Amino acid sequence: DDILGHARISQALQSYNIGVATGEHGMNRVLFKQMLQANALQFCQIDSCRLGGVNEVLAVLLLAAKFRVPVCPHAGGVGLCELVQHLSMIDFVGVSGTWENRVIEFADHLHEHFEDPCIIKNGRYVAPSRPGYSTQMKENSRQQYSYPNGPIWKTNS
Repeated sequence: DDILGHARISQALQSYNIGVATGEHGMNRVLFKQMLQANALQFCQIDSCRLGGVNEVLAVLLLAAKFRVPVCPHAGGVGLCELVQHLSMIDFVGVSGTWENRVIEFADHLHEHFEDPCIIKNGRYVAPSRPGYSTQMKENSRQQYSYPNGPIWKTNS
């Protein structure tokens, strides 16, 4: 990512009271540290699949808290909503203690393929009641969509 370019955009938008939300392509805490140091973002958008695991996520949550930048995870693909609900709950319970200026993207499709799909009530994610990362796929879905021999691929090729 172009950290200095994002910093220039961020600076140019300050007079309009518009913040920059970025980071969904960031892969490690060093990139986020540099973006935060350069004041290149006002909303930190981590991506649970691109960022190198829970340890990297925790480091970014702590860095963002130090710089007083809210974390708003990116979620929109298959299973991303199931993943990011945990990250936001970790942020709330263990780091920030607030929902202020925090949102999570939500895409209302493909949840039927997961054993423990995320649940939304009153505009908020509901904490999962089972252990794990909520990404266990249903066996039938895995068989149907398995590449290249799953029936979905065979009938559509």
